[in-house]
Amino acid sequence: MQAITAHVIPPREEALRAEIRAFLQAQLQGMPAERRARSWMGFDAGFSRALAERGWVGLTLPTEYGGAGLGHFARFVLVEELLCAGAPVSAHWIADRQSAPLLLNYGTEAQRRFYIPRICRAEAFFCIGMSEPGSGSDLASVRTRAVPSEGGWRLNGSKIWTTNAHRSHYMIALVRTSGNPDDRHQGLSQFVIDLKTPGVSVRPITDLAGDAHFSEVFFSDVFLPDDALIGSEGDGWKQVNAELAFERSGPERLYSSMVLIEGWLALLRTRAAAGAGLRGQDTELLGRMLGQLAVLRSLSVGVTARLAEGESPLLEAALVKELGTTFEQWVPRAVADALAAQPELPVPAELARTVAYLMQVAPTFSLRGGTREILRGMIARGLGLR
Repeated sequence: MQAITAHVIPPREEALRAEIRAFLQAQLQGMPAERRARSWMGFDAGFSRALAERGWVGLTLPTEYGGAGLGHFARFVLVEELLCAGAPVSAHWIADRQSAPLLLNYGTEAQRRFYIPRICRAEAFFCIGMSEPGSGSDLASVRTRAVPSEGGWRLNGSKIWTTNAHRSHYMIALVRTSGNPDDRHQGLSQFVIDLKTPGVSVRPITDLAGDAHFSEVFFSDVFLPDDALIGSEGDGWKQVNAELAFERSGPERLYSSMVLIEGWLALLRTRAAAGAGLRGQDTELLGRMLGQLAVLRSLSVGVTARLAEGESPLLEAALVKELGTTFEQWVPRAVADALAAQPELPVPAELARTVAYLMQVAPTFSLRGGTREILRGMIARGLGLR
């Protein structure tokens, strides 16, 4: 694993920030903090279409497929601003970040021409069919199977913890096309599935916060035409690892708790202005948060620089994702403890709701994009420790 050196976002890409902030200020005006705290789990198709009209969905995709043709640093700036503001980006997020690049790299020209322009217009939303019941984090043990049928394939099985399946138009699924689960990485393939196809059923899963981001998806003798196969039969494991690299390489793993930090900082300022003073513990905690965030952001910019140079920093992305989700999970607990240490002081209701929401959902931060155990195994192998 190469060292991630310090990098600076180029001035041209940095200049995008002012336009994005002005757009977000208009779009998010009046949205309460507890809603903004959902950010990339917040589903708003209208907001995604408004982004697409500005050319900000498919930012790095080629112009011939409807993208903006910009580079990785431009996407970093856009993502950072969206997530720090708490914009509801979930509708287009997976399609933009993972599905379109996967199709661009492995899909047929017909698949690229059909799907990618629709993604760039925020007209086609995608979900990912990876996890399965009983498999845990063992992605290679998938049992959902597609068998050859006249003119295509017949698919049977199920997926679970599929984000936004009940709101998506398509799924890109990893399924077994030969052998059995004991064959591990062999015999796996990826298909793009129209979720309106007969035999597909979706059941949302309600979480502790009362949201239904996740779903179970069932396939009962679903017919998939030959052109639903992405890439070559049996190459699914290689392709899905490339897809996961797209998921882990951005700044998404740092900012899930930023709206809460913003709200808590505003409360500290209000208390200080009212003459209540600040506890030394609070200023120390704020310093720790900002220090960790600065380091993590620098690491994430370094990963982006490697991508801009045409490299594939899989291990570096795994490291930033693991450290970033640890930070994201720590912040709600730390803020909740700081507020509880002064029970005599009032807490704004909006801030209290934001803390409560993030305390409920923070355990999921280390699951999405690969569990902590999987990532630590990857990092250990990269360091030659296993």
